[in-house]
Amino acid sequence: MKSLEKQRTIEQRLTELQERMESAAARTGRSGSDIEVIAVTKTHPVDTVLEAIECGITHFGENRVQEAEEKIPQLGAQDVTWHMVGHLQRNKAKDALGLFHRLHSLDSKRLARRIQLQLEKLDMTSYPAYVQVNTSGEKSKYGILPDALAPLLDLIARECPRIRVEGLMTIAPYVDDEAILRKTFRGLRELRETTEVCEYHNVELRDLSMGMTNDYEIAIEEGATHLRIGRAIFGKRRSR
Repeated sequence: MKSLEKQRTIEQRLTELQERMESAAARTGRSGSDIEVIAVTKTHPVDTVLEAIECGITHFGENRVQEAEEKIPQLGAQDVTWHMVGHLQRNKAKDALGLFHRLHSLDSKRLARRIQLQLEKLDMTSYPAYVQVNTSGEKSKYGILPDALAPLLDLIARECPRIRVEGLMTIAPYVDDEAILRKTFRGLRELRETTEVCEYHNVELRDLSMGMTNDYEIAIEEGATHLRIGRAIFGKRRSR
């Protein structure tokens, strides 16, 4: 009974999330079905992930390799996609590639080179990633500055052919000021629109990974294709 109660709670939250996504998308002539929800399971146990899978969620995200190493193997052969959405240390690159299907936080030339090296060792010919860009200008945020995007993409095209860049990612400040949030998200969208990538065979800036529980409606209005949602699906994070 307790498990069913928790599952209904996830279902109810998902219904509300989907309704609000649809409304936000409609305001800019889009459809909510065009936007992928990545359910971020940070601090939530395996049984909660299984309940979310039963509710139809197929994309999940984790912030830390260490937690993913404990959680993902326990889930067995589930038909889901795992996204690494937190900062990735270079010494964890090999572990991350073995756990996650996609990386949202490629943020330096050194990390790109390390991932390329590990892909070669693992005999993985192609791995999808998003470049994380700090469009808010916050010193506490990871991500390259906008001016560094073109040089990083050029290096990936020349030296890291096994990395397939599919889009960009950003994290907005945790504030209620809509103008600040819009500026952060719009900056990423405009950067995608103005960055020339046609000469690169392994770079296509198709997707925008931006928007979390507190700001996803604004992110949708500014062009998000992927949302990283935790609390709006699972409720308050559990204590470690």
